[in-house]
Amino acid sequence: MKKNAAIFIYMIFLCIAALAWNESAAQSVNRLREIVVTTRRPLKDIGVQKTDIDSAMLKENIALSMADILTFNSSVFVKNYGRATLSTVAFRGTSPSHTQVTWNGLRLNSPMLGMTDFSTIPAYFIDSATLLHGTSSINETGGGLGGLVRLSSMPDIHDGWNMQYIQGIGSFSTFDEFLKVTYGSEKLQTSTRIAYSSSPNDYKYINHDKKVNIYDDNHNIIGQYHPTERNKSGAFNDFNILQDIFLNIDSQNRIGLNVWFTDSRRELPLLTVDYGSDTEFINRQHEHTLRSVVSWNHSTAKWHTALKGGWLNTEMKYIYKRQVAAGGIMKSMTDSHSRVNTLYGQADGGYTPARGWYITASAALYQHFVRSEDRSIVTASGDNAIVGYDKGRVEFSGSASVKWQPYDRLGMSVVLRESMFGNKWASLVPAFFIDGTISRRGNIMARASVSRNHKFPTLNDMYFMPGGNPDLKSEHGLSYDAGISCDIGKSGIYGLDASVSWFDSYISDWILWLPTTKGFFSPRNVGKVHAYGVETHANLELQPMKDWFLYLNGSASWTPSVNQGPALSPADRSVGKQLPYVPKWSASLTGRLAWRSWMFTYKWCFYSRRYTMSSNDVSITGNLPAYFMSNISLEKSLAFRPVDLQLNLAINNLFNEDYLSVLSRPMPGINFEFFISVTPKFLNKKRKQ
Repeated sequence: MKKNAAIFIYMIFLCIAALAWNESAAQSVNRLREIVVTTRRPLKDIGVQKTDIDSAMLKENIALSMADILTFNSSVFVKNYGRATLSTVAFRGTSPSHTQVTWNGLRLNSPMLGMTDFSTIPAYFIDSATLLHGTSSINETGGGLGGLVRLSSMPDIHDGWNMQYIQGIGSFSTFDEFLKVTYGSEKLQTSTRIAYSSSPNDYKYINHDKKVNIYDDNHNIIGQYHPTERNKSGAFNDFNILQDIFLNIDSQNRIGLNVWFTDSRRELPLLTVDYGSDTEFINRQHEHTLRSVVSWNHSTAKWHTALKGGWLNTEMKYIYKRQVAAGGIMKSMTDSHSRVNTLYGQADGGYTPARGWYITASAALYQHFVRSEDRSIVTASGDNAIVGYDKGRVEFSGSASVKWQPYDRLGMSVVLRESMFGNKWASLVPAFFIDGTISRRGNIMARASVSRNHKFPTLNDMYFMPGGNPDLKSEHGLSYDAGISCDIGKSGIYGLDASVSWFDSYISDWILWLPTTKGFFSPRNVGKVHAYGVETHANLELQPMKDWFLYLNGSASWTPSVNQGPALSPADRSVGKQLPYVPKWSASLTGRLAWRSWMFTYKWCFYSRRYTMSSNDVSITGNLPAYFMSNISLEKSLAFRPVDLQLNLAINNLFNEDYLSVLSRPMPGINFEFFISVTPKFLNKKRKQ
C-alpha cells in the first residue's frame, strides 16, 4: 500500500510541475480546421455492418492491449481471465473461436484453439482497427459466425525522421516502455516500434470464495469474513517489436513488409479456491511468435490487384510443477510444448467495368504444420512418455462478388465464398447485401443482409490427446441482419452518426467439449443454437465554444444466445437456456473533453450476469454478477523548442469495483498509471520550420 501511495504522490507531483512549467507554450498548439468531404460511398461497403475504432483511442496509452480497447469502444464481449492473462472476444452471443482476426490480411486465429488472445496485442502497434459484424465478415473471410476483427499497420505520412519515446509507471510496480522511430519520404516510409511491459502483478483482492472464522476466548465461532489476499504467481514480461516498410515504386504500385515479433513470459496466477502457497508450485507460460507479411498493391482507375504472402511461427511452452516432498522437491505435472508454422498466400482483384459496378475475386491459402505434446506423462510401468499430435492441414478460402449501385441511393451486392480444410470442402456460402438512402436529409440509410456461414473444427478439437474427435462436423449457420443509420451535423459545431441493427442467427452442429465416462472431456456436435438480438452505436462530436471539443462514443447490445437442443440426456437442463459466459446485455461509453492542450477521458463499460453452467444455475458458482467499470485519464501537452512532451495520468477501476470476469479469476481494484511521452523536434528541423 505504501508503494502504491508513493507512486501516486509522484504522479501528482509531476502533473503539478507540468502545470507550472510552460502554459504559454501549450497555448500555441493549433488544431486543424474541420474539412467536410462529400462523395459516393465505397461500393465495397454496400450493406456492410461495421464499427471503426477511433485511432485516438488506439494511442491513448501504451499499457493498453486490444482487449482493453474493445472493452470500452464496442459492444462485443471481452472475456478476461485476469490482468495480463488470456483475453478473448466474442460477437453476438457466439464463442471466441467464432471471431476471426486478421492482421494485414494474415489470419491470427490459432489453428490449435481457433481463437486469439487479445491481451498479447499492444494497441500501440495497431494503426487501424475495424469490426465487421456477423454476415459482413463474409466479404473478408469465412468462419466468422460472430464476426471479424480486422487489424492493420499503415504507412507513416510524416516527412523525414521522427521519434517518440514513452515511459509508463503504474501500480503493482508496473513499468511500460515504448519507442517509435519513423522515416517518411515520397518513395519510402518505415516505422520501427518497440514495447516492453513488466510487473510482479501482485495486486490485492477480496477472496469471496474463502471464509475465515472468528473465535471467542472459548474457541467458539462467533463470525466469519472474506480474507484479503494477493494475486500470487501473476508476474509478466512482454516484449514486442514491429517493423513496417512501405515502398512506393510509382503512382500505381506499392510494396510493403510487416514483421512483428513477440516474446511473452507469464506466470499463471492462483485461483481464488487454491489454498496452496505460491512457493509450492511453478506455473509458467512462455511464448514467442513471429508474424511476417509481404505485399504488393497495384491500383489504376479501373483495376486493383493485391498479392500477399506470409509466415507465422509460434512456439509455446507451459510448465506446471508441484511440490511433492519437503525440501522443495518438485514434480512435473504438465510439460506442454507446441509449435505452429503457417505459410500464407493471398491474391485479391477488383475491377470497375462501369460507373456503379464493382467486381471482386479473392483466394487465400494457408498451410499449417502443428506439433503439440505433453512430455510429463508417466505410464503404468513408470516410464516417461510423450502424448500429443503432429499434424498438417491445408485451408483454402475463395470468394467472388458483384456489387451494383444502379442509383446513388440504392446498392446491392452478391458474394459467393467456398472453403476447404484438409480434403473436405464446405458447401458454397452465398451472401446477399442491400442498402439504400431513405432520406438525404439526415443521411438516413437502411441496410439488410442474409448469408450462410460455417466454421471448421480446430486441430485440438480433432486430435487433442486424450479426447480429440476426428469425426466432428463443421459448425454452420444461417444469419440475417437489418439496420438503419443516420449521419447529421453542422460544420464546425457538431456531428452525430448513429445506427441500430437487428440480427438473427441459427447455428447447427455447435461444437462443445463434454465429460465422458472415461474421465476426460471430448468435443461433440451437440445441436442448434439460436443467437439473436439488437446492437446500437452512436458517435457525437461537439464544439460547444471556442477551444472546447467534446467527443462521445457509445454502444450497447442485447444478445440472447439460446441452446435449442436436443437434450443430450434425461438430466440435461441446458435446452432453452442462455449459453455459458454470454451476457445478454453489454454496453460501453467513451467520452473525451478537450480544452487547448488538455484532454480528459472517461471510459465506462457494463456486462450483465453471465452463467458459468449450461443449466443457468443461480448458485454462488453458477453465475457471475453484473458489473460496471469506470476508467478516467487526464492528459496535458507541452510544447518546447527542442521537444514536445505529453503527460498522462490514468486511473483504472475508478470506483474500486469488486468483480470477476471469469469464475475464480481475481481482478484488480483501483490502480494508477502515469506516462511521459517525449517527441524530439531536432530530428527533422526542416519539417518543423
